[in-house]
Amino acid sequence: MKIILLDDVPKLGRRGEVRDVSDGYARNFLIPKKLALTATAGNLNNLQHIRRQQDAKADRIKGDADALRARVEDLLYEDRRQASEEGRLFGSVTSQDIVEFLDTRGVKIERRRVLLDEPIKALGEHTVGLRLHPEVTAQLRVNVVREEAAE
Repeated sequence: MKIILLDDVPKLGRRGEVRDVSDGYARNFLIPKKLALTATAGNLNNLQHIRRQQDAKADRIKGDADALRARVEDLLYEDRRQASEEGRLFGSVTSQDIVEFLDTRGVKIERRRVLLDEPIKALGEHTVGLRLHPEVTAQLRVNVVREEAAE
Protein backbone atom coordinates (compact mmCIF):
# COMPACT_ATOMS: atom_id res chain seq x y z
CA MET A 1 0.00 0.00 0.00
CA LYS A 2 1.33 3.44 -0.90
CA ILE A 3 1.10 6.09 1.81
CA ILE A 4 2.05 9.74 2.33
CA LEU A 5 3.80 10.32 5.66
CA LEU A 6 2.28 13.14 7.72
CA ASP A 7 5.01 13.03 10.37
CA ASP A 8 8.54 11.69 10.72
CA VAL A 9 8.43 7.94 11.43
CA PRO A 10 11.67 6.32 12.64
CA LYS A 11 13.05 3.69 10.23
CA LEU A 12 10.39 4.55 7.63
CA GLY A 13 10.80 8.13 6.43
CA ARG A 14 10.34 11.83 6.89
CA ARG A 15 7.22 13.98 6.68
CA GLY A 16 5.85 14.39 3.14
CA GLU A 17 7.53 11.32 1.63
CA VAL A 18 5.57 8.70 -0.31
CA ARG A 19 6.38 5.16 0.88
CA ASP A 20 5.28 1.63 0.13
CA VAL A 21 4.38 -0.31 3.31
CA SER A 22 2.41 -3.44 4.13
CA ASP A 23 -1.36 -3.06 4.22
CA GLY A 24 -1.63 -4.07 7.89
CA TYR A 25 1.06 -1.62 9.04
CA ALA A 26 -0.70 1.22 7.22
CA ARG A 27 -4.28 0.32 8.24
CA ASN A 28 -3.62 -0.71 11.83
CA PHE A 29 -0.85 1.67 12.92
CA LEU A 30 0.09 4.56 10.63
CA ILE A 31 -3.34 5.77 9.54
CA PRO A 32 -5.16 5.48 12.95
CA LYS A 33 -2.31 7.37 14.65
CA LYS A 34 -2.52 10.06 11.95
CA LEU A 35 1.09 9.44 10.90
CA ALA A 36 0.10 8.77 7.27
CA LEU A 37 -2.56 9.11 4.58
CA THR A 38 -3.30 6.67 1.79
CA ALA A 39 -1.62 7.81 -1.42
CA THR A 40 -4.74 8.23 -3.56
CA ALA A 41 -4.65 10.29 -6.74
CA GLY A 42 -6.40 13.18 -4.96
CA ASN A 43 -4.00 13.12 -2.01
CA LEU A 44 -0.98 13.00 -4.33
CA ASN A 45 -2.31 16.06 -6.18
CA ASN A 46 -2.74 17.86 -2.85
CA LEU A 47 0.68 16.76 -1.55
CA GLN A 48 2.11 20.31 -1.52
CA HIS A 49 -0.90 21.60 0.41
CA ILE A 50 -0.67 18.70 2.89
CA ARG A 51 3.06 19.42 3.36
CA ARG A 52 2.39 23.10 4.07
CA GLN A 53 -0.28 22.20 6.64
CA GLN A 54 1.99 19.68 8.36
CA ASP A 55 4.95 22.11 8.38
CA ALA A 56 2.79 24.81 9.96
CA LYS A 57 1.56 22.35 12.59
CA ALA A 58 5.12 21.16 13.32
CA ASP A 59 6.34 24.76 13.66
CA ARG A 60 3.50 25.55 16.06
CA ILE A 61 4.28 22.49 18.22
CA LYS A 62 7.99 23.36 18.27
CA GLY A 63 7.17 26.96 19.23
CA ASP A 64 5.04 25.71 22.13
CA ALA A 65 7.92 23.47 23.24
CA ASP A 66 10.34 26.44 23.11
CA ALA A 67 7.98 28.51 25.29
CA LEU A 68 7.67 25.61 27.72
CA ARG A 69 11.47 25.28 27.84
CA ALA A 70 11.77 28.92 28.89
CA ARG A 71 9.23 28.34 31.70
CA VAL A 72 10.99 25.17 32.92
CA GLU A 73 14.47 26.67 32.89
CA ASP A 74 13.30 29.51 35.13
CA LEU A 75 12.22 27.02 37.80
CA LEU A 76 14.33 25.65 40.66
CA TYR A 77 13.23 22.41 42.31
CA GLU A 78 14.46 22.40 45.90
CA ASP A 79 13.89 19.21 47.86
CA ARG A 80 14.67 18.59 51.52
CA ARG A 81 15.75 15.04 52.26
CA GLN A 82 17.40 13.20 55.12
CA ALA A 83 21.04 12.43 54.40
CA SER A 84 24.08 10.82 55.98
CA GLU A 85 27.10 12.79 57.19
CA GLU A 86 28.83 12.06 53.85
CA GLY A 87 25.97 13.67 51.91
CA ARG A 88 24.34 10.45 50.66
CA LEU A 89 20.55 10.52 50.73
CA PHE A 90 18.37 8.07 52.62
CA GLY A 91 16.21 7.41 49.58
CA SER A 92 16.50 9.35 46.34
CA VAL A 93 14.97 12.00 44.10
CA THR A 94 13.35 10.20 41.16
CA SER A 95 11.91 11.25 37.84
CA GLN A 96 8.43 10.84 39.38
CA ASP A 97 9.32 13.47 42.02
CA ILE A 98 10.35 15.85 39.24
CA VAL A 99 7.13 15.20 37.27
CA GLU A 100 5.03 15.89 40.39
CA PHE A 101 6.94 19.14 41.06
CA LEU A 102 6.39 20.30 37.48
CA ASP A 103 2.72 19.30 37.68
CA THR A 104 2.22 21.60 40.68
CA ARG A 105 3.72 24.42 38.59
CA GLY A 106 1.29 23.80 35.71
CA VAL A 107 3.75 21.96 33.45
CA LYS A 108 2.37 18.61 32.28
CA ILE A 109 5.12 16.20 31.21
CA GLU A 110 5.35 12.42 31.00
CA ARG A 111 7.78 10.63 33.27
CA ARG A 112 9.56 8.98 30.33
CA ARG A 113 10.52 12.41 29.01
CA VAL A 114 12.65 13.13 32.09
CA LEU A 115 16.25 12.38 31.12
CA LEU A 116 17.45 11.00 34.45
CA ASP A 117 19.67 7.93 34.03
CA GLU A 118 19.72 7.14 37.74
CA PRO A 119 17.83 8.66 40.68
CA ILE A 120 19.65 11.49 42.47
CA LYS A 121 21.19 10.08 45.67
CA ALA A 122 23.45 12.92 46.81
CA LEU A 123 23.06 16.39 48.28
CA GLY A 124 23.84 19.41 46.13
CA GLU A 125 22.83 21.06 42.88
CA HIS A 126 22.01 18.85 39.90
CA THR A 127 20.77 19.49 36.37
CA VAL A 128 18.11 17.24 34.88
CA GLY A 129 17.23 17.24 31.19
CA LEU A 130 13.63 17.18 29.97
CA ARG A 131 12.87 16.17 26.37
CA LEU A 132 9.93 18.41 25.44
CA HIS A 133 10.13 17.83 21.68
CA PRO A 134 12.53 15.85 19.45
CA GLU A 135 14.45 19.09 18.83
CA VAL A 136 13.88 20.86 22.19
CA THR A 137 15.46 19.84 25.50
CA ALA A 138 15.09 21.86 28.70
CA GLN A 139 17.40 21.79 31.73
CA LEU A 140 15.76 21.84 35.17
CA ARG A 141 17.89 22.81 38.16
CA VAL A 142 17.40 20.47 41.12
CA ASN A 143 18.82 21.42 44.51
CA VAL A 144 18.80 18.71 47.18
CA VAL A 145 19.42 20.02 50.69
CA ARG A 146 19.69 18.30 54.05
CA GLU A 147 16.53 18.10 56.11
CA GLU A 148 17.16 19.16 59.66
CA ALA A 149 16.31 16.41 62.12
CA ALA A 150 13.51 17.23 64.55
CA GLU A 151 14.62 16.91 68.14
